[in-house]
Amino acid sequence: QVQLVESGGGLVQAGGSLRLSCAASGRIFSNYAMGWFRQAPGKEREFVAAIRWSGGRTYYADSVKGRFTISRDNAKNTVYLQMNSLKPEDTAVYYCAADPGGSYWYWNANEYDYWGQGTQVTVSS
Repeated sequence: QVQLVESGGGLVQAGGSLRLSCAASGRIFSNYAMGWFRQAPGKEREFVAAIRWSGGRTYYADSVKGRFTISRDNAKNTVYLQMNSLKPEDTAVYYCAADPGGSYWYWNANEYDYWGQGTQVTVSS
């Protein structure tokens, strides 16, 4: 069983930066993939970024590529999402998720078994 706790959300002006953290309790094995998803009001949950625990390969949605960076700290069992050049359309609740199987379909929320409670990110124009 893995529990995920996100932190770091808040209110920021357009062009600003935030760093989200996702602390995992329980053992994260090397085959895990960790992902960030977001959900804006009235919209479906969408993939933002993912990272493979072993090797650290990263993946990004086109909408955040070049602005967001996902990373992990193995010793702290923590995943980060550095968000730069934020835009109002980035406003959403951001969720951290863990996929024990490290699925090929890293962009598919259904592949993730564990989810955090979410953290609100609001970008003002």
